[in-house]
Amino acid sequence: MALAFASHARRLLLAGAGAPARAFRAQPYQAKVGVVEFLNGVGKGVETHAAKLEETVGGDLQRLLEARTLRLKKLGIPCKHRKLILSFAHKYRLGLWKPRAEPRKVE
Repeated sequence: MALAFASHARRLLLAGAGAPARAFRAQPYQAKVGVVEFLNGVGKGVETHAAKLEETVGGDLQRLLEARTLRLKKLGIPCKHRKLILSFAHKYRLGLWKPRAEPRKVE
């Protein structure tokens, strides 16, 4: 058991020793995130519902993050867009995702 651990640890140490440093360029994030910025960050057509959601939640992102699927369904938001909004809201609450300052280019 100890021999297996030692060889695994050696492999990890040797892999990092000769590896070149990677260039990492962090993407700029929005300092203040509102409902419109959040939906623009999600993209994929969700931003078309920005006016409807802004009016309903009053521009408060926290209320959008607490919204449930039935509330979004009553606003007339299609299933695919509801799923995207709820998925990205969950990621945002956990701190795993933030909207970028510039939307990504989709080709």
